[in-house]
Formats: sequence, C-alpha cells, structure tokens
Amino acid sequence: MANEYRHIPHGFDPVFDGRSRVLVLGSFPSVLSRENRFYYGNPRNRFWTVAAAVLGAPVPPNEPIEASIAAKKALLLEGGIALWDVVASCDIKGSSDASIRNVRANDIGRIVSAAPIEAVFANGRAAEKLYRAHVEPATGMPIRCLPSTSPANAAWRAGRLVTEWKHALVPYLK
Repeated sequence: MANEYRHIPHGFDPVFDGRSRVLVLGSFPSVLSRENRFYYGNPRNRFWTVAAAVLGAPVPPNEPIEASIAAKKALLLEGGIALWDVVASCDIKGSSDASIRNVRANDIGRIVSAAPIEAVFANGRAAEKLYRAHVEPATGMPIRCLPSTSPANAAWRAGRLVTEWKHALVPYLK
C-alpha cells in the first residue's frame, strides 16, 4: 500500500491566531501525522524539540494525543508561530514528499490576512518548492527554507537544527 498512490486530503486545521508573526510551512502530513491527527506526529521528527528550544520552553508530550495536541498548539501560539502545510490535498505514496503530485494548495492567504505574519519559513526543500510553485504567486510573500526536521535529514543533528532555526525565527519573535 505504501508503494501505491492515494489521493489524500490534509485532514487538520492550521495553527495561528492574532499574535502569530512567523508562519512555518511543511509540505504535507506524514502517515503518522495523519494517524495522530496533528503535525509532526512521527516521534523521530525533531520539529517539536526544535520549536521548544527556539521558544525556550519544554518539549510538549506525545501522549495522550488530545493533551499533546493542546500543548503543542499552546507552545506555538504563545511563541508567535503559525503552522500549516502547503498542500491541502494530493496524490502521494505513503509519506514520501518526492511522490507528491496533483497538488491542491492550502489557502495560505487565510493566515496572512488574519495574523501579522512578518516572515514565512519552509520546513525543508519540498515545502519550499511547493510553496514557490503553488502559493507564492498568490501571497506575494517570499519564503525562506530552513533545514528539514525530518528524520530523513540525518545530516543535520538536533543541535545544529536548533541553532539554524533560532537564528532565523528569533528576530521575528522578540
């Protein structure tokens, strides 16, 4: 089944409010994220560790699911970070960003018109490429690519990720 294309809708809402000053975009939720009904659901993905370090907060728990989702949303909102994915629906094989096709993009304007977003960041090259192709013409907002927090990005250790993400995000969060 993981080697077959399936058309999949995104499945969950963006995280943002009127205090959000930066927007972090992923590409599309992984299989584990879709099963857990929230962003970066693979426990090996370092997004939540990096986000907590950038914001100087404890890493939110992974269990129980509902409490975990609430803690992760609170971490982002209190820190001024909005989170969504570029893709609203697509054909995809498993969790492979490289297999994404037949893209319908999310309406990122929904966030940038409701929150004082000062900068947009991509969590990895796939999100950056998808944004540039499907979203940037509509928003007119440039995107800066950050190294992916995915476990597939083994070249970047957690400490190096935190340093790079802090350097990029903190100027907008203070």
